[in-house]
Amino acid sequence: MLGTSARLLRLLSLLQARRDWTGAGLAERLEIDVRTLRRDIERLRDLGYPVHAARGVAGGYRLGAGAALPPLLLDDEEAVAVAVGLRTAADGTVAGIEESSLRALVKLEQVLPSRLRHRVNALQEATIGLGGGSPLVDHTTLTAIASACRDHRQLGFGYRSHDGTATARIVEPLKLAHMARRWYLLAWDTGRQDWRTFRVDRMDAPSPRARFTPRQPPAADLAAYLSRRITTQIYGWRARITLHASVEQARTRVLPTAGTLSPIDGRTCLLEIGADSLDGLAYLVGMLGFEFEIHEPEELRAHVTSLATRLLRGAAPPDGAAGDGVTGGSPRGRDPGGPGSTGPYPSPTPGR
Repeated sequence: MLGTSARLLRLLSLLQARRDWTGAGLAERLEIDVRTLRRDIERLRDLGYPVHAARGVAGGYRLGAGAALPPLLLDDEEAVAVAVGLRTAADGTVAGIEESSLRALVKLEQVLPSRLRHRVNALQEATIGLGGGSPLVDHTTLTAIASACRDHRQLGFGYRSHDGTATARIVEPLKLAHMARRWYLLAWDTGRQDWRTFRVDRMDAPSPRARFTPRQPPAADLAAYLSRRITTQIYGWRARITLHASVEQARTRVLPTAGTLSPIDGRTCLLEIGADSLDGLAYLVGMLGFEFEIHEPEELRAHVTSLATRLLRGAAPPDGAAGDGVTGGSPRGRDPGGPGSTGPYPSPTPGR
């Protein structure tokens, strides 16, 4: 017969596995008599588990919903299923639950037996993802970073910038963020004495170090702060552009991963975007379908002018009958500006 503590855990597991149990059925599964079962039920109640009882021929026991979530006891198959589901959700296939899935995965992987961890890893290695097209981030890297954020431990890692430059970093991690199928880490860089945002797929072998006292976050609204950094500040080129459209109209074309919008008046708004090249900025602006005015950088204004000249030249008829399209107006008299297609333009790849 099981000891009292082991028997209580087994009883709790049975109550969680099925909605209703008869007293005789529970006693049989636990190999105890009904009187011992009643004492065990009272012990669970003393521990805060709301076990309801119904009298009579059809009576029995049921585990009710309490004020707090009780510990869940999972068998091997259930633990594997939960771990695989959490990894899938943490990869961003289900929008809005990535961060909570990652937190739950950290807790579960800490207690998974080795034999079950091997099964979960084998299933992950044998699975091919067909969506997204973004760089893959190993789940062990995410859980290591999440654990460091939770435990307030410094992280050391190698980092590759957008141009391939490799550096060694030591940071105090604050938060992980997920946007457009990419993961980012907001952390205090101890070497640069400033808040920095790192693309997780560019981090190499993050390892925990000494504990640290958490600093005051860089902003009250971390979501807005990170969104601005990811969409503009971490790029090599940044632009400020007035769009001749209301902010509501612009939001139908500018995805949150592409840039930030702020209203100017009822008919115009300010767009702040970033890209790794002037070509990237020109592409994003040209695909919006709105009239626009470039405020900065000056290089973008010259680049768009040069690009427009090349486009007009390329669109001219081969025989030149309608003019070369450069100095004589737009080809075939068409206005090269103005709205284009009506669907949302492709989102750029955020993050450097």
